[in-house]
Amino acid sequence: MLTTLKTCYTDTRASDLAWALGREPLPALATLDLELSGAKVQLRLLGASHQVLLEEERGSCSETVACIPGSSTPLPLGVAKRVGDWEYEFAARVEKLSPGSFTGRAQELLALVSDHPHGLAGVFPGSPNAFTALLAQRYEGHVHWRTWHAYPQDGQLVATRTRVGVCVPAKRLSRSGV
Repeated sequence: MLTTLKTCYTDTRASDLAWALGREPLPALATLDLELSGAKVQLRLLGASHQVLLEEERGSCSETVACIPGSSTPLPLGVAKRVGDWEYEFAARVEKLSPGSFTGRAQELLALVSDHPHGLAGVFPGSPNAFTALLAQRYEGHVHWRTWHAYPQDGQLVATRTRVGVCVPAKRLSRSGV
């Protein structure tokens, strides 16, 4: 799903992005509700980037990557942690692209996400290459999502990927090792 966001471009640099886990839902400009094999996922476009809400039988998880006033947690390169019964993994990278490469990559990503049944993309007014896009799926018992935050004025594209699933306890071996 592709939408034009009716707001000003709030997070104007990749370095403005912060990461937070467990925040309450923030006001959204656009949402997409998904049911992925028993998991309820809500992709949310914020005026300041994205939020994903995940709810399953064993609990819930909330990820926010946005320009968060007062946040002291900048966008990390990677996070792996256990939250209750959940395993949570997050990774982010910032790509610096030439103007021609940026435009091509932006249009490729917008086409991919807007045509996907589990994708949500929002273009900010003023530039067709200023966007936030999210894509979710369920794979091997985990919910995965990818996001892209485009900053055409700097030629920067921030890409994130997240994997969340229920921890499976390791099998214990008997004393005989069997």
